[in-house]
Amino acid sequence: MGVQKPAWLDALYTQKFFVGCSYHENAKKNEKNVCCLDCCVSICPHCIPIHRFHRLLQIRRYVYHDVVRLEDLQKLIDCSNVQAYTINSAKVVFIKKRPQNRQFKGAGNYCTSCDRSLQEPFIHCSLGCKVDYLLKHKKDLTPYLRTCKTLQLSPDFLFPQDMADDDMITNETQHSTIVDCSDSPMSDSSGSSGSEINNNMMMMSNNIACGGEVVRKKRSSGHYSVCGRSASKVSQEDIIMASSISSTRRKGIPHRSPLC
Repeated sequence: MGVQKPAWLDALYTQKFFVGCSYHENAKKNEKNVCCLDCCVSICPHCIPIHRFHRLLQIRRYVYHDVVRLEDLQKLIDCSNVQAYTINSAKVVFIKKRPQNRQFKGAGNYCTSCDRSLQEPFIHCSLGCKVDYLLKHKKDLTPYLRTCKTLQLSPDFLFPQDMADDDMITNETQHSTIVDCSDSPMSDSSGSSGSEINNNMMMMSNNIACGGEVVRKKRSSGHYSVCGRSASKVSQEDIIMASSISSTRRKGIPHRSPLC
């Protein structure tokens, strides 16, 4: 007694692909382009997490027909004598028959089931044509079926971006940009004098908003720096002094090396 078609092979014939998934109607890219060989159903990319431990076969589209990669299909069944076509540098095989009416046959190879013209030495134009031929003449598919316990999707399979929204959690720490007037530290900058003056001006502005007085200390270089603050208000003289320092400060003229 010959072995009939396996369940996953019937699923390739009967299931509809490239139609909207009823379970993810409102999701983007919800076309069914994957066949779960263990559940024998067509699924969309959003259904893959539920079937992630099953054998998954990606279905592709070529000239309005469903095709699968030859590399994937050969893991399931012998695909010899089936004509393959090249899509994006990958060989694919048609799943279903593609009947072609011909009144007169010329010289050459033709499909054993649908009379489609083929290249040598192929005699089947699709997987379905070969299966029907084997069931008709050999009465048994067992020698042609192969054991495949695991089958994963190809690396070029595109998952929708919105699938990773729930899993993508940023570990970046949010740093606050609000400065507390009563507790704003002032670090001694080792950079240029222009940055020191800007820091001093920012510190002075914070003290004005908080109602404190900026105590000035003259350095050896002649510039003023903020050292602390008292409880009294800032005088008008301090504001004018700080403004004149920042406005009169100019960058030095760059010196070029002497010509030899």
